[in-house]
Amino acid sequence: MSTPIVIHPQNPKLFLFRGKPRVLLTATEHYGAVINRPFNMARYLADAAEHGMTLTRLFMLFREQQSPQNPYSTCKPESTDYITPFLRIGPGKATDWLLKYNLDCWNPEFFQRLHAFLGLASEHGIIVEVTLLSNTYGESVWALNPLYHDNNINGLDKIPWAEYMSLRHPRLVEYQLRHVRKIVTEINPYDNVILEVCNEPGGFRQEPQFPTPEEVNAWQKVIIDTIRETESGLPNQHLISGQEAFTYDPFTQTSDASFADMNFDIINMHPLPGTVYHGATYDMGNFMSAELNLQAVRDYALATYNEPKPMNYDEDNCASRFRDQTGWTIHRKRAWVTLLSGGHYDLIDFSIQCYLEAGTPEANRYLRTWFKHLSNFIHRLDLARCRPISGLIAGQPDHTLAACYGIPDSDYVIYLADSRELDDYGAGKPIGGELTLNLEPGGYRMYCYSPVSGMASPGIWIQAEGQTSLAVPEFEQDIVLRVARERH
Repeated sequence: MSTPIVIHPQNPKLFLFRGKPRVLLTATEHYGAVINRPFNMARYLADAAEHGMTLTRLFMLFREQQSPQNPYSTCKPESTDYITPFLRIGPGKATDWLLKYNLDCWNPEFFQRLHAFLGLASEHGIIVEVTLLSNTYGESVWALNPLYHDNNINGLDKIPWAEYMSLRHPRLVEYQLRHVRKIVTEINPYDNVILEVCNEPGGFRQEPQFPTPEEVNAWQKVIIDTIRETESGLPNQHLISGQEAFTYDPFTQTSDASFADMNFDIINMHPLPGTVYHGATYDMGNFMSAELNLQAVRDYALATYNEPKPMNYDEDNCASRFRDQTGWTIHRKRAWVTLLSGGHYDLIDFSIQCYLEAGTPEANRYLRTWFKHLSNFIHRLDLARCRPISGLIAGQPDHTLAACYGIPDSDYVIYLADSRELDDYGAGKPIGGELTLNLEPGGYRMYCYSPVSGMASPGIWIQAEGQTSLAVPEFEQDIVLRVARERH
């Protein structure tokens, strides 16, 4: 195996993987590819590679409940299909009426599937974010976990769900860290792995019986130290991703400590309301609401761009339950804006299920093909030299939001999107007008590109003498303009 994926030495907002700059972009299954026995990982990964996905995410120890809002996903296996790192050998029955787990016995089937998945992903050149632990969200989900007191024979204490993410219970922490060490050791040979500490860590301030965010962060720091200590004696050291604990009451997702104090290599932020950075709050749309909120998505990525760590919008769920062109168009726009603002982007594609590992025909035709166009486009740029560009646009068509990216005074990519929400008057109707750019004097060639079709127009010659106005072809939803300086 080659050197594992690293932060790009010339551009700390990007990655270097197998000698090439890499942006993380995916519409992924819901992380149950290994833990859900019927899931055909080979079919899923082949389709992901075909559609230019550079990332997938993988849960190691989490099982979610079905719900009316989101009834099915790969992360919600039937009890008989749920595979964990621990063997179910009893004696006695767990809460799902199958045999209890023995936390001292590793499950060969789980690790066979884990190695098979990582190996196939490696062949396809796909990065895998291995998520070691997760929030358990409530008593009913916690009761499905192998570490829940009634689900194992190892004599763990009965604890409230919220205390799972804390150092309050030494024997529980002992088994969590044993799990972490085992996974970290097993995956060490792979170059296509990122390690995530915990999915959606959260704490409480107004309910004193529960751990505070500071307690949850202290628990996360112990896990980070455990990862680094374990890998210190192994051939490879992998990047670690995560975020500081959010606050439940009321929901606030602060991020200053994520960048500065938590010893993460990559910052995962879920694009939600109440996201705070340096005192400013960014409302990036409610969970499964179909709220576009494109300006906040762009502005948070730009605000954090000068932090010397990559930022990934991990698990954007603003419209993922809307498995149609409306929801997919919202995510297409958010993905383009994120990448052209210097971030990375992860969306759950809920059309992917067991026995439907390439998604529905409609998801393949629209969402997954649109992401393929974006992946192809972004990876054809001279990424190591690219940055978000400020001050370029002096005027733009009404109802649009712009994201600018490229090489200053050389190669500009301007993404224009209809920024109106679904219920705004005229949303989605054709847009035209002029784009005025502050260009250095000289000759340029301009191309138009469709995020929907993946087609580019022939280039037209522009002679700029400073501020220059360009006619924007009429478009619906979004369009890309590339303005490249001619060198002689």
